[in-house]
Amino acid sequence: MKKNIYIFLYLICSLSAFSQSAQDSTLVLSLERAIDIARKNSPDALVARHSFRSQYWNYCYYKANYLPSLTLNSTPNFNHRINAITLPDGASRYVQQNQLKVDANLTLNQNIALTGGALFIRSDIQRLDILNDKIYSYMTNPILIGFQQSLNGYNYLKWDKKIEPIRFEEAKKSYVETMELLSANVTRIFFNLARAQTNMKIAVFNYAQADTLYIFAQGRYNIGTITENDMLQLEISRLKEESSMLNAQIEVDDNMQNFRAYLGINEAVDIVVEIEDEVPVFLVDIDYASQLAFLNSPDVLSMQRRKLESERSVASAKASAGLKADIYAQFGLTQTGNELSAAYKNPLNQQYVEIGFRLPILDWGRGKGQVRVAQSRRDMVFIQEEQNQINFEQNIQKIVKQFNLQAGNVAIAAKTDWTAERRNEIARKLYLLGQNTIIDLNASISEKDAAKRNYIDVLHKYWSLYYTLRSLTLYDFEKGIALTEDYEALIK
Repeated sequence: MKKNIYIFLYLICSLSAFSQSAQDSTLVLSLERAIDIARKNSPDALVARHSFRSQYWNYCYYKANYLPSLTLNSTPNFNHRINAITLPDGASRYVQQNQLKVDANLTLNQNIALTGGALFIRSDIQRLDILNDKIYSYMTNPILIGFQQSLNGYNYLKWDKKIEPIRFEEAKKSYVETMELLSANVTRIFFNLARAQTNMKIAVFNYAQADTLYIFAQGRYNIGTITENDMLQLEISRLKEESSMLNAQIEVDDNMQNFRAYLGINEAVDIVVEIEDEVPVFLVDIDYASQLAFLNSPDVLSMQRRKLESERSVASAKASAGLKADIYAQFGLTQTGNELSAAYKNPLNQQYVEIGFRLPILDWGRGKGQVRVAQSRRDMVFIQEEQNQINFEQNIQKIVKQFNLQAGNVAIAAKTDWTAERRNEIARKLYLLGQNTIIDLNASISEKDAAKRNYIDVLHKYWSLYYTLRSLTLYDFEKGIALTEDYEALIK
């Protein structure tokens, strides 16, 4: 009897961990509150924020390629060594040189997206000091205007202009999608802990009930109203429930640790999950959901981007395989002088034009092979993305159909849970009155426990479908608004 009292007190203490208030270092969390914490503190949320920031700065780098850039360059050098020089008569001899050259140039450069070339304006100045003779002179280029262009090359600026805006828009939508998938993950871990804590409550309740019935059966056995077999069966039930309780405590500890880690909670606090019985009840139109998914989902942008990237690879292969010609032209003014002011007086014209080309004569089909490989990969990508689009639409339809039925399943599971609880209560009372068998009692206990666990599982599936649907459409069907984020705050 003392042992039974000791065990019962232990069970009560174990159960109290789920009913203590925040004053006793217990954190009570609803699903909504857990999701809010995870969005702010979880490692997955932090990784998503840094990933978006990286994409943002890549986008800034892309846009900067189309804006003018101003650069100051200088490469001063000191030369004190023996060099071979060519004399006016064509002969060469070694001369010891001791000179200092200082230069600087200011260049304004502008890329041309339409052609892939670049236009620049530059101003140069140089000073040369012959240190042995204490002589110096200046050379200036007050203004130089230049242009460089590939006549039949790959224009990366044109392709970046097509791809990079899609990539950045995809990054923004991917962040929102990641937050909804994070909510789905929190839902999974939340209900894992809810299931474990429910199992703990079931085990504690069942043990207390089994212990009471066993004590009551001992009295009935002593007066001969039940058989020894019934009493032994009750004892076995009590031992099984005691074992279930200990296993349930291990399950609670493991799931609570995982839950704290995912939410980013470093303190060793006990967490009690608070399950809300009410769920939002609304129906989602399949066609409308598909329309929203194709409008908002980053997966659709990803399909579009991969197609463009495959076409870009074909263009690059074609540019590398055939005739390649480049032109470089530079026009401006130049002058020299022993004084700085003289180097800017009466400047002379200067022009420089360079044309280069490369034409493969014999490459054993390398260039043609590269083009064919790129075209084959492009065709493969287009086929894959068309199938991905079909799969995406089918997945949307499947999720919507399941979600529209799940609220009804929640109501049925709740009613079944209540009915099973009531049946078990009646079966226990009837057994105590001797009007029911131990088989009927055990059956009612199993039904009660199964109904409770099923109710938790059905709620889990509802909320999992709820956030999965939001992640696919980036739309809140309950409130009727599109899902978005404060992107400016994310990059701070």
